[in-house]
Amino acid sequence: MASANKELEEELLEAGNKLFDPPSVEDLLLLLFKVGRCLQRVEQSPTESMQNAISPSLKALVDDKLIKHSDVGVKVAVTSCLIQLTRITAPDAPYNDDQMMEVLRLIVSSFENLHDTSSQLYGERILVLEVFEKVRLFVVMLDLQCDALILEMFQNFFKTIREYHPEKVFSSMKTIMVLILEEGGLSEDTAFNLLSPIMDSLDNGNEVVLPIARKLGESVLQNCPTHLKTYSRQIAMLSLAHSRTARAA
Repeated sequence: MASANKELEEELLEAGNKLFDPPSVEDLLLLLFKVGRCLQRVEQSPTESMQNAISPSLKALVDDKLIKHSDVGVKVAVTSCLIQLTRITAPDAPYNDDQMMEVLRLIVSSFENLHDTSSQLYGERILVLEVFEKVRLFVVMLDLQCDALILEMFQNFFKTIREYHPEKVFSSMKTIMVLILEEGGLSEDTAFNLLSPIMDSLDNGNEVVLPIARKLGESVLQNCPTHLKTYSRQIAMLSLAHSRTARAA
């Protein structure tokens, strides 16, 4: 075990240091995938020597050269590495508030094309979603009052959920939305905004909505008894708005 850990630390140090001087996109993707796979093998509450091994990756991944890279594939690969770092350091965040805001934006953007099975990054996006739910990173979003970002995430979920997704994708999306809504402390405006994409998914007159998205919306509301009671007025207003739209059509 000690030998394996030592080998992993050496791999992380070497790969992490290379991230400070990113190679071509193709080579960078391979390097990021290697870092991500190594980080998956790191357990929470790592030893001091493992923390030292992680340190280069921790710093390099939030450098503008990587976190603001123009290539979509690189962004997803960076996100996959960052989500592992949040898992390793949980329940503490690995970065300061401003840096975490950047990390969260990148994570939410990775959900935008979760339906694209043709992409080599499909598996990475699924993994990001699962770890995001597992470590409850959405709590950080609530703490940082990322209302607009949370709304974007909800919208991405309903746009990208598909019948062919593994069951874990559906359950992760549902859990994330339910726990955010049930967390409490949401302002009336925020609650109204977050309920809007859910109610849109339940609109039978909306032909754009896929049956699986409608099922997701129903499941979220069924699992939010506290929220439904607290925000019944907002739900009634949204239902009325949908009814008027349907009559007008």
